[in-house]
Amino acid sequence: MISVIIVGFLLILLIEASVSLVVVVPEDEIAGQVGSTVTLPCWIAPPQNAEGLEIRWYRPEHFNTPVLFYRDGKIQDIQEEHYRNRSSLGLRSAQSGGLKDGDVSLRLDKLTAQDEGVFHLYLKGDSTFDGQVMTLNITALGSIPVLSQRAVSGDKVNMSCRSSGWFPEPNVRWMSDDRRLLSPGQVSVSRAADGMFSVQSWTIVSPSDTQLISCLLALNTGQHREGRIDITDIISLEVTSGPWKALFIIFLICALLGLAAFIVYKYREKLTVKKPSEQPCEDGAMGNMREENVVLNINMEELRKDAVNITLDRETAHPGLMINKDLKIVRDASGYVQKNEGFPYELCVCGAQKFSSGRHYWEVDLAQNNFPPKDYWLIGVQKDGNCSSTDKSRLTPSDGFWFLCSDGANGFHTNTDPQITLSLSSRPERLGVLLDYDNARLSFYNAKHCQHLLTINTKFSGVLVPLFNPGVGDKSSLKILDVSVESPDSSQPLLGNYSEA
Repeated sequence: MISVIIVGFLLILLIEASVSLVVVVPEDEIAGQVGSTVTLPCWIAPPQNAEGLEIRWYRPEHFNTPVLFYRDGKIQDIQEEHYRNRSSLGLRSAQSGGLKDGDVSLRLDKLTAQDEGVFHLYLKGDSTFDGQVMTLNITALGSIPVLSQRAVSGDKVNMSCRSSGWFPEPNVRWMSDDRRLLSPGQVSVSRAADGMFSVQSWTIVSPSDTQLISCLLALNTGQHREGRIDITDIISLEVTSGPWKALFIIFLICALLGLAAFIVYKYREKLTVKKPSEQPCEDGAMGNMREENVVLNINMEELRKDAVNITLDRETAHPGLMINKDLKIVRDASGYVQKNEGFPYELCVCGAQKFSSGRHYWEVDLAQNNFPPKDYWLIGVQKDGNCSSTDKSRLTPSDGFWFLCSDGANGFHTNTDPQITLSLSSRPERLGVLLDYDNARLSFYNAKHCQHLLTINTKFSGVLVPLFNPGVGDKSSLKILDVSVESPDSSQPLLGNYSEA
């Protein structure tokens, strides 16, 4: 009798051991970049079918609002809002059989800085359970540093270095032309609402220290950006201009007085001529929109203080577009054929960055590889989530679209009612866009020639994203620039979304 009890007890232990859950994760921490996709690999060993299990991925202190919750054979609609439409069950390798093989990996799309940290997995069967913890490290490589002169005193130069879009906070190093470390200056760090860091640093140098000075920003992973400038030109300009400074100031004052007198004369002359009345363009929610004469000598450096690093969101791209790996260049696919005559308004792709306040500036290159500037393009902003259309009448400010369009021989126009047409002497090779959300303005600039082209006064609401359309048939692509430096042409191939309908 005792032997029977012992045998039964051993059988129970054997059965429980055979159905126990053992969850395995890699020993190394997982790393991902902002905007990319990452998989947190996790599986059951030995392999067993996990389709009938309860799978809960969650962040610390958020067990009841998980990143992903799978039960009863499907993903449940109980989720932390930050991960909605971004999390799914993934595959730890190309050979994985998914849930049938016990693969319970978590896939995260469109990574943000807030995703960094610990992720918990809780796996539960009818009578067994297990769990694991994984750490996700997030990085973001910021913009190329912009070096500029802030002040000159004798043979000393106060240099400034500025860069944005970093995660985590980068280290700053000043170096000479022979790669010697220079005495560090002050460093100012700010953090945006999305968790990304902006850095500005200062240092004092002279020609006796170095001819070339470099500012290098680096992450602990070894990824870095570097900007360089020759300071001898700055010093020589200050030295040679010294004896003539007083004379130059006197000349400048005289020139300004003469210019003021000329403006007053012209103004009085216009008052003697009867002009027809002009009515400002009113468009309900649009408010007043102005087509101004092109204004020269815009301070582009002041605009670029609000520069943001824009990348393309491949998921919003029309199938007839090709986008490069860096998500910076877009053009029409070679096999794409328009279904309707006129400008291809449907060939749109949105930027991955979203804005609901503040000032944001970016630039777009419209001429590469020694080709003439593009004839066809559409650039502006739209409400997040809106869909492009072949029908121009549906792309209006009231529907959440604001843009400037170049339509070949048909010229340049906006999408407002009434439509504003620009008369430009030459096609822009580089277009600057300033979104001033708080002051309800969208401005366009000829960035190469420092010209203001157009400002749209309107009323924004909700979340806005950049909007791009490269048109059809141009030799040049539409390329989003890092406005801090002249960007070389990318040699990376374009990856197409195009598929024949």
